[in-house]
Amino acid sequence: MGVSFINTDHPLLCANYLNKVNNTVKDIKVAFISDIHFQDIYGQLSDHSFKGVFNKETNTYTLLRTMDAQLHSTRIFNENYFALFAALDDIVERGIKYVALPGDYTDDGQTIHLRGLQRILNAYETKHGLQFFITTGNHDPVGPFAQDSGKSDFMGENGQTQGIYSYIKTSEKSSKKVPDILSKDLKKMGYEGVLNHLKSFGFYPQEHYLYWATPFSKYTPETYTYQNALDAALLDHRLYDMMPGYTIPDASYVVEPVPNLWLLAIDANVYLPKDYISGRAIDPKNYKGASIGYNNVLTHKTHLLKWIKSVSEEAKRLNKTLITFSHYPIIDFNDDASKNIESFFGGKKWQLERIPVEKVAQSFSDAGITIHVAGHMHINDTGVRTFEDGKSVVNIQTPSIAAYIPGYKILNIKSDKTVEVTTITIDSVPRFNELFSLYEKEYNYLKQNELPLWNHDILNSKSYHDFTMFHLKELVRLRFLEDDWEPNFKDVMLNLSGEDLLIIPFLNTNKDLNMLIQQKELYKTDWEAAKVKAELALQDTAFNLNDFKGWSGLDIIFDFYRIRNADVLAISDIGEKQIAIYKWLFYVTDFYMKTNSDLNRTKLLEFYNIFSKFLNGAPADHFSIDYKTGKIQPLD
Repeated sequence: MGVSFINTDHPLLCANYLNKVNNTVKDIKVAFISDIHFQDIYGQLSDHSFKGVFNKETNTYTLLRTMDAQLHSTRIFNENYFALFAALDDIVERGIKYVALPGDYTDDGQTIHLRGLQRILNAYETKHGLQFFITTGNHDPVGPFAQDSGKSDFMGENGQTQGIYSYIKTSEKSSKKVPDILSKDLKKMGYEGVLNHLKSFGFYPQEHYLYWATPFSKYTPETYTYQNALDAALLDHRLYDMMPGYTIPDASYVVEPVPNLWLLAIDANVYLPKDYISGRAIDPKNYKGASIGYNNVLTHKTHLLKWIKSVSEEAKRLNKTLITFSHYPIIDFNDDASKNIESFFGGKKWQLERIPVEKVAQSFSDAGITIHVAGHMHINDTGVRTFEDGKSVVNIQTPSIAAYIPGYKILNIKSDKTVEVTTITIDSVPRFNELFSLYEKEYNYLKQNELPLWNHDILNSKSYHDFTMFHLKELVRLRFLEDDWEPNFKDVMLNLSGEDLLIIPFLNTNKDLNMLIQQKELYKTDWEAAKVKAELALQDTAFNLNDFKGWSGLDIIFDFYRIRNADVLAISDIGEKQIAIYKWLFYVTDFYMKTNSDLNRTKLLEFYNIFSKFLNGAPADHFSIDYKTGKIQPLD
């Protein structure tokens, strides 16, 4: 990356800075692990005797959430504990020393989990020499100030649900079968608590850093000292007025951990008041969550973009390579299919409220940012925006290790001003099935008490990869289909075979598609004629009718979610041939049905159009980025 061009006459610079930056660095690798949602399943409550559920197979107590809770959540709560160790061990084996965590490293910033994460990261720093750099997510902290909280779905000793809270729930009757456990360790920490536990992981300066600054610090790289950075790091010196009367911490920082690399960690959390007029600014419950991200930064955290631009200008002046990361994406993460998704699902379902407006990417580009790494969405994706000046800004979505497909990103920052991006999947996780016997206890309890059962087959998973895939499939079945899909079209899709989906484009009738499916025998002649046309169309392809048998409308919906979550990483699970079949099916359906006005046919076309866009997005596995222009080049 070359040597910085700076004023060598300054005595502080010579002593604290120049002696270290003269060493030319060839390649620097930084790993990005996002959305860990860590829960310390082997942690202990500091103020209660409850230890969790005893596991006879490991001879330990486990403080875990129920399987039922996991299968209704977009994230895994328990097995990701083991996945964190697998990811960190993989990073160690690759010889990488720098690890960035773009938010949601805990599940709600609760004390017990912060303690556990701190202990683990400290151990890897001490034993393996890793350096961690953290920024905030909407789950850590959940709000600017500490607040009471808890969960109702921990597992109890007999497999039942067990509530653990930091406060007494006055709405609960004393006759509750299993009384709640009270522990202050379930309290959600605000900025002060989160930073106190994790301050050494980038939030506060460390003596070995070459440079560290905040949006509020007054020194420059030339006048930087560790002592003045320590003063700037105090939380009282990192406050801004989100609106009149509402003064909030901002945990953003920039750090130079190794010569010529600057990591810009942005705290993009914006907590808007629920009641601005009569509510109290010090009331922790008078704030909405921060999940919207940068759309609110544009209006309520304007100092950040000014500071980002000044950091970018300093990096350019000093010939530093600047890599920016935060929890929230700065570019549409749906492969530019968000408008189609809004039309298809209706309203703001599918987390569409989290889509950053186009002004966000433009603002980052105007500030001089080329590369931004994000998390938040638990998906693998790459977004690109190119502007009139010919420069592009790239948003790299890091997958979660608590969802399908679990993985992390490696950015290899090279001396020729290119950045190689590699996606590493965490398929094999030692001990991932360590809790399965406890889930058996839960399942038996539900069965004995005639309560709703989850799919027991998940306990047949042979790997963590398979476990997360099963988790997604159940999530689609139990939650997404019910919450997101229009009931009539959902019923149509769930009653279709792959062969039906092949034949439908060739049906020479405008009769309602749902009626044609439900009364297939009545319209047998129409279906048989269309099947002949479909077989003729197949003659010019590498497929035959048998390729459309053995899978269903539910299968294509599941594959739709797999691709949405994992992008090209899911193709190995789905199969190259099946992807080719889908692409051909999308093409012929659009060609033969585009003028049809039937509502369900229109919905089918919309669904295919979105799926097609997911399959044709920017490279999201292994690619390089030109640091100066933002141009992407796929690799392999």
